[in-house]
Amino acid sequence: MHSFLQSQVSRPFLTWQLILDWAEEHYRYRTFSKDERIPARSELLYLVQRGAVRLVGTAQVSAAAGKSKSHSTSIDSSEEAFLGFVGAGQPFEIVAQSPFKLQAYAHIDQTSVVWMYWQDLDNWPHFRREVMDAFRYQHQRKLLWLATLGQRRTIDRLLGFLTLLVEEYGEPCELVRKTGNEPGYCLPWALTHAQIGSAIGSTRVTVTRLMGKLRTTGFIHTHGDHIICLPSAIRGRRLGA
Repeated sequence: MHSFLQSQVSRPFLTWQLILDWAEEHYRYRTFSKDERIPARSELLYLVQRGAVRLVGTAQVSAAAGKSKSHSTSIDSSEEAFLGFVGAGQPFEIVAQSPFKLQAYAHIDQTSVVWMYWQDLDNWPHFRREVMDAFRYQHQRKLLWLATLGQRRTIDRLLGFLTLLVEEYGEPCELVRKTGNEPGYCLPWALTHAQIGSAIGSTRVTVTRLMGKLRTTGFIHTHGDHIICLPSAIRGRRLGA
């Protein structure tokens, strides 16, 4: 798992503690409950101190119906899509550009977030560099995400999406099989099939069916509260047609 705050080697604990102290002093620190919306603004920088943030995009789509202007009607619909996680120790920002709107939600209980203006980073030049490095890393991951979403078959998009998530946020675990245990990696949080479907351009029903197929073929494993796991040996394997 990549985190620009995860190691005391790359970041002295004292620096992060100073930032937390500053945030609390300036009322820039708050803890959110599961699924609570984080009132993020586009001009601010946000840092996830604990927990996980779920980013969601909403596009206001307007379509004109009818052959003539006099008889045309406007059909507005709002489509929501899951855009990914921001884990503990990672930064994020909200970019507002009509007709698209980004929103952030606490994905689990006790998710704590610090926010500041970009100029506040002048107090910690080394920290500013690490924030920029983290955003560059996120940009690279988004390019991989886009490549995954370009796959023609839904099952390939699904497996690629889950693989990217587990690669970035997965924690080592041991998968229990009938033939014996094997090493793997599990997401630390649950995702609904509806959220997965919105991320890969599919439906909840299709995702449920394909998840069953991936479990049967051994490409994924689930346990507990819909926690998704991938065997360590999954890399290099291919799905059948």
